[in-house]
Formats: sequence, C-alpha cells, structure tokens
Amino acid sequence: MSIAANKISHGFNLTPIGHVRTPWGRGNCPRNMAAAREAKRPATVMIDLPWRQGLLGLERATHIILFGWFNDVDRAALMQRPTHMPIEQGCFSLRTPARPNPIGMSIVRRSSLGLAAGLITVEALDWFDGTPLLDIKPYYATTDMYPDAEVQEP
Repeated sequence: MSIAANKISHGFNLTPIGHVRTPWGRGNCPRNMAAAREAKRPATVMIDLPWRQGLLGLERATHIILFGWFNDVDRAALMQRPTHMPIEQGCFSLRTPARPNPIGMSIVRRSSLGLAAGLITVEALDWFDGTPLLDIKPYYATTDMYPDAEVQEP
C-alpha cells in the first residue's frame, strides 16, 4: 500500500491517519484535558480507511495517547505569557499548541472501538473539531506514569 505523505517542513513527512470530531472550536475549547473531562462531552476519533487495520489489538487498551497536528497556531511564538502565569515562559516549558512543530498530545479514556468503521469514541478531548490525527499509541500506566513528576510554578 502506498500513500503519499503530506510534506510538513524541513524534509520531514507526516501523514495524517485521520481526524477528530469534537464539539469544540475557537472560543469554546477547554484549556486542558481536566476541563474537557469536566465538560463531559465525548469525542470521536476517525481513522482513514488505509490505516484501520492498525487498530487491531487496541481494544486491549482502556486509555490511549493521541497525537495531532494543531495547524492554526503561531509557529514562531517561542516566548509566551499564559494568563495564569506572572512572567513570560518559553514554549517548551508550556503545554501550549503555539510552538515550532504544533504537535498536540492527549491521554484519553477509550469508550468504544469500531474496527471496521475506524471509529474510536473517547470520553473527552480538548482539541478543535477536525484536527488532523498523526498517531495513536496505547497508554501503559506501568511504564508511562511517573508518580513523583512535578512542574514548579514560576
């Protein structure tokens, strides 16, 4: 199977494998996954036909990691001041989508999986409707979680 990859930049090729359907757009999107879960609005991950076979076995995972391409952001904004912080911060110290490579990542609870249709329902997602999906990985609490992890406020 040969599918032409979409050239993003700098010689790297990324091929979206689908997109997401969410109730969110500019102006009403939750600021993070905690707020999205609180809103109790499920989302649907739609996998394009050529990639659906790759979903086989994903039914074993209760949680998955989604990677998306947040294409409508300022890719040159290296310094930013979020409203909840007193001073400017570098984009790599923030979870902002505005960054040189606007790759979004969310860990979500999978509610259902339709292999033939390529549909995954998740309990919540803080992405704009139509966001291109780059990849999916299973979340392993045994290896992906660091109980002592912390980020200190500035």
